[in-house]
Amino acid sequence: MQENVNNVNQEIEEDVEKLVQVRKDKLNELRSKGKDPFAVTKFDRTHTSKDVKENFEELEEKEVVIAGRIMAKRIMGKASFCHIQDMFGKIQCYISTNDLGEESYKEFKAYDIGDIIGVKGFVFKTKTEEISVHAKEVTLLTKSLRPLPEKYHGLKDVDLRYRQRYVDMIMNPEVKETFIIRSKIIKELRRILDDKGYVEVETPMLTTVATGDAARPFITHHNTLNMDMYLRIAPELNLKRIIAGGIEKVYEIGKNFRNEGMDIKHNPEFTNIELYAAYEDYNDMMNIAEEIISTIAQNVLGTTKINYQGLDIDLTPSWKRITMIDSIKQVTGIDFNEIKTDEEAQGLAKERGLEVDPIKNTRGHIINMFFEEYVEETLIQPTFIIDYPVEVSPLTKRKPSNPSLVERFELFIGGREYGNAYSELNDPIDQYERFVKQAEAKAQGDEEAGGMDEDFVNALEIGLPPTGGLGIGLDRLIMLLTNSYSIRDILFFPTMKPLANKD
Repeated sequence: MQENVNNVNQEIEEDVEKLVQVRKDKLNELRSKGKDPFAVTKFDRTHTSKDVKENFEELEEKEVVIAGRIMAKRIMGKASFCHIQDMFGKIQCYISTNDLGEESYKEFKAYDIGDIIGVKGFVFKTKTEEISVHAKEVTLLTKSLRPLPEKYHGLKDVDLRYRQRYVDMIMNPEVKETFIIRSKIIKELRRILDDKGYVEVETPMLTTVATGDAARPFITHHNTLNMDMYLRIAPELNLKRIIAGGIEKVYEIGKNFRNEGMDIKHNPEFTNIELYAAYEDYNDMMNIAEEIISTIAQNVLGTTKINYQGLDIDLTPSWKRITMIDSIKQVTGIDFNEIKTDEEAQGLAKERGLEVDPIKNTRGHIINMFFEEYVEETLIQPTFIIDYPVEVSPLTKRKPSNPSLVERFELFIGGREYGNAYSELNDPIDQYERFVKQAEAKAQGDEEAGGMDEDFVNALEIGLPPTGGLGIGLDRLIMLLTNSYSIRDILFFPTMKPLANKD
C-alpha cells in the first residue's frame, strides 16, 4: 500500500517538474524579447479589489490600476476573462485583442495561473452583474515558476499547508483572514494597555539563568564569552527588575521558548504578553485580564459571545472566581482543607490510582495534580482558579491568612488555561529560599526547575513595591477568538520536523 502511495507521489512530483520547466521556457522566451518580469521594481496601484467593489457607483466607467495574482482564466478567442487576487479578495478582469493589441494579447494568453499582473482599465459590470475591470493595459509583474496545488487535492495536505504557508494563504483566503485578525487582536491589546498608562518594554531573549517559570529550556552557546546561555522561558524577572527601577506599569509582547513536547496547544516558541503594575495585587490582575479579553472580543469580533470548536462561550464580564481547593471539592467531593500532611495526600492519590512524582510529592503538588486530573477540563465558561499551593508557585506572595497558599490565579476557558497571575513575591529572603529549593529539585533531576538568580534577589533587596503581574498566552487566545483547532493554524511558520532528504 505504502509503495503505491510513494509511486503516485513520485509521478505527481515528476509532472510538477515538467510544468515548472514549461514555465521556465516561457520566462526565457520573454527575456529573449527584453520583457523580463523580474526586472520590474515597482508598480503604482490606485485601488485594491476591495476599493473597486465597495465604491463601484463612484468608480463606474472610471480608470483604475489594480494588481494581483491570476487565480482563474477563461480564454474565448479574441477576448478573455481572468480573476486576480490581492490582499483583500478577487476581482474579474476583461481582456481583449482590441484593447491590448494582438502581440500583448497573445502574451496574456500564455500567462499561467499564479502569475502576478498589473491591470489598468475602467470599472464596469458584466451582463451577469459582476463588478469587473475592462483592461486597457496588462503588465506581467512576476512570473510564477511553480504551479499552485490543485484546489481539491493539494490543499488537503495539512502538513504542506503548514510548511508552505505562503501557498496556504493564496489558496485559502480564510487563512489569510485569521492572520489579519491576529494582528488586530495584538493591536487592540496594545491600545488597551497604553490607554491605562502601561509602558511597553523589551527584555533579553538570551539569558544566563533559566528561570521565570517551570519549563525545560533551550540551551545555546555564546562563542565570544565561551559560555552556555538559554533562550528565555519567560521575561518575568526582568520585567520585575524594571518595576523595582521605578517604571510602575510595564508590559512586553514577545517570544518565549520552551524545549518541550509539541501538540495542538504547544509550539516550542510562542508569543506571550506579560504585564506588571506596582501597588496592585492578583485581584487587580483578574480585573484587567477580564477587561482585556472581553474588550478585544467586542472590538475585534463585534461580540463577547463566541463558539469555540462547538462550545458556546460567553466572555461577558463578570467571570467566576473559585479557589483551587474548592473547585476540586466541587467536582470530586474531596476537601483538601481536611488533608493536612504530605503522607495523607500521597495516600489519597494512591487510592485514586494517580502516580505521584517522587520529587513532586508534597501535599501542594498533589492538590495541583488533582486539579489538573479532575477539574481543568470541566471549566468551559471563563473561570479564575485562585489561591494555589506555594509548592507550585515559586515566585508568588503567600496569602497572609494561609501561608501554605499563594495569591495566584490561572484563567480557564473551554477547559484550557489562558492566563497566569500573581501577587508578586517581593520578600528577598523568602525568594532566596524558594530558589534554593528549586535548585535542589534541579539537582535531583527535575529538568523544569528554575535556577538561582542572585541578581534578582539583589533587586528584591533593593526593594520591589507590592506588585501584581499577569501573563496571557497570546497564541492560545488568538486560537480561541478565531475558532482555530490547532496552534499551528494561527502561526505563520509553526515548528515542523524537517522533511527527509530526497536522496
